[in-house]
Amino acid sequence: MSIDAEMKAALITFTIESLELLQDMEDSLLSLEDGADPTERINSIFRAAHTIKGSSGLFGLDHIVKFTHVVESVLDAVREGKIDVSSDLVAVLLPCCDHIALLIRAVVDGDVEENPDMTTAGDALLAELRPFLEGNPSSPVATVAPTPDRVEASGGGEVETGNWHISLRFGEDSLRNGMDPLSFIRYLTTLGVIVNLTTITNRIPAVAEMDPETNYLGFEIDVKSDAGKEALENVFEFVRADSIIHILPLESAIADYIELIRSLPEDDAYLGELLVKSGVLTKRELEDGLSKQKSDSEASQPAQPIGEILVEQQVVQQPLVTAALEKQKQIKDNKARESQSIRVDAERLDKLIDLIGELVISSAGVNLRALQTTQTALLEATGEMMRLVEEVRDSALQLRMVPIGTTFSRFQRVVRDVSKELGKDINLVITGGDTEVDKSVVEKIGDPLMHLVRNAMDHGIEPAEVRLQNGKPSQGTLRLNAYHESGTIAIEVSDDGGGLNRERILAKAVEKGMVAADAKLTDQEVYALIFEPGFSTAAHISNLSGRGVGMDVVKRNVTDLRGSIEVDSTLGVGTTMRIRLPLTLAIIDGFLVGVGKSSFVIPLDRVVECVELTNDNGNNDYMDLRGEVLPFIRLRNLFCINDQPPRRANVVVVDVAGAKTGLVVDRLLGESQTVIKPLGKLFAHAQGLGGSTILGSGEVALILDVPVLVSSFEHKMQRHALSISA
Repeated sequence: MSIDAEMKAALITFTIESLELLQDMEDSLLSLEDGADPTERINSIFRAAHTIKGSSGLFGLDHIVKFTHVVESVLDAVREGKIDVSSDLVAVLLPCCDHIALLIRAVVDGDVEENPDMTTAGDALLAELRPFLEGNPSSPVATVAPTPDRVEASGGGEVETGNWHISLRFGEDSLRNGMDPLSFIRYLTTLGVIVNLTTITNRIPAVAEMDPETNYLGFEIDVKSDAGKEALENVFEFVRADSIIHILPLESAIADYIELIRSLPEDDAYLGELLVKSGVLTKRELEDGLSKQKSDSEASQPAQPIGEILVEQQVVQQPLVTAALEKQKQIKDNKARESQSIRVDAERLDKLIDLIGELVISSAGVNLRALQTTQTALLEATGEMMRLVEEVRDSALQLRMVPIGTTFSRFQRVVRDVSKELGKDINLVITGGDTEVDKSVVEKIGDPLMHLVRNAMDHGIEPAEVRLQNGKPSQGTLRLNAYHESGTIAIEVSDDGGGLNRERILAKAVEKGMVAADAKLTDQEVYALIFEPGFSTAAHISNLSGRGVGMDVVKRNVTDLRGSIEVDSTLGVGTTMRIRLPLTLAIIDGFLVGVGKSSFVIPLDRVVECVELTNDNGNNDYMDLRGEVLPFIRLRNLFCINDQPPRRANVVVVDVAGAKTGLVVDRLLGESQTVIKPLGKLFAHAQGLGGSTILGSGEVALILDVPVLVSSFEHKMQRHALSISA
């Protein structure tokens, strides 16, 4: 099957939505064993599988439909209480979700036909489901083969089965009106095959009382026909007024019509319309039902649901109405979700952010020109413009903010699988999942978090027997936490394991020649060694860790996001890895300062206050701030600026993780909206710079990475103190 451009686009949309549904399925499956009532989650899992199957059928992806149908049937049995929820069942269904995802991803790559290798893998998964099916013979899963078209008769021959049952009670005046009942039955054979006909004679009176012009006969007919219900109904158009006619699908065909109702497109949420579109109800029958409903309402009677009316009128069976009601609920739920959100292509959103960034730069230039004119009216107008631009900026950036809990929840599966592989009992606790962060940050932090989580499970949390010997519960606890702190987002990966062994890390570093044998290092400096390339203290190499690859990647990825990572650990108690990242990577509020002829931007969320530097002899690295010792960094010295210093400098007090540090500058130039432009590869080695920006004047200013500046300064001070004490 070839795929044109339009089909390709539709398949991409199908893939995105299906993978989102699979992620929801996985999250719900992982939470089934938490002890809470699983009813709603089971229904949600079933609806997701059913939607994927229906969408696959629309594209003719029969191999996906075939596999998903079995999974859906198992879930349906679970929903009906025929199969109990268990860890074994969840362990089988999770790989099934993975397999469906593989099938769907293959489709968007152009592989729309059945792949023998994938089919073999799928059959192996279905074989694991078989014990659940065999233990539940009443489940619809037990019979997945289609209903045969022919059945064996008791005499040894074959009897054809039908798919429609027609109950006819012709009016008594049919013959008088020139209508021959048998002629209608003969005409019916032009639309299909009559496989069974029973004549109803219970209305025939005694011979002496019979009227030769009166019809007393009725018929019960089974028909095999590809025609729809409306076409069959039209056969009896001329006798409809004075006859009783019921056309219903046979019991053997009801399941097919239920499946058809479930796969209908979600463009109409009315019960009657769903039944009409599925072919089990005609428009006339629907109008008759609605007419009765309206007449009951006008007679001040309680309004009866249309579904109940249609069943009472014997024009449709209750299972079909139930299926239509479920479809109606699904459509309403989906439309409710759609009305709350809209899918926007990421490239369009990035383009919008870029344009707003240019708007911020242009508006800053306009405001600068207005300040130079000193015209009051112009200043007011530009001030209002700047306020609106800031609101537009904040609103646009908010569009990119997503809860980090979506990323956290994916680790439920990781912890389950890895703990099983390691033979450990580990519980994952997630907090702060509603903390919002820029989508681009979320996308890039997934891999670093994966490394930290797997490392904590492998190295951090001890085996159960060791934990019991140390007086700990046998089950280990891994925590993921996120919170906002001083304009950044802090993400913590904590475990209650054995903690980091400082002496062992230091000894390994000395062995590898990373540090001198007589080096005096602080705890933080020792712990930072685990992020060096090739460093590992693992005694054995496993599939998870031990090759010294991973932790250096974590640090590099976090640094690329203008973030920092720190370690807190207590031997025998546990370890916490704390990552701090900016909330957004695009536009920030900045505080502009000048040093010589150069301009720098300090992220405004880091700024605590500004003070004047008095009694400065040029040699001190600290000052008295209202009785508190405030260490400071001279940007002039740090960036080797040799211009004439001012008579009196200023100090910008910044906060990093609750600790205050000062940045000594020449001039305070005020707040400004800052569009972050990345530095080129030439400046990749530069420490303490988070990017650059273009000022309203057209000049380029460097954006300071305050945590890195402060961290390097602290390490310098600590090394200096240790050298003095030594």
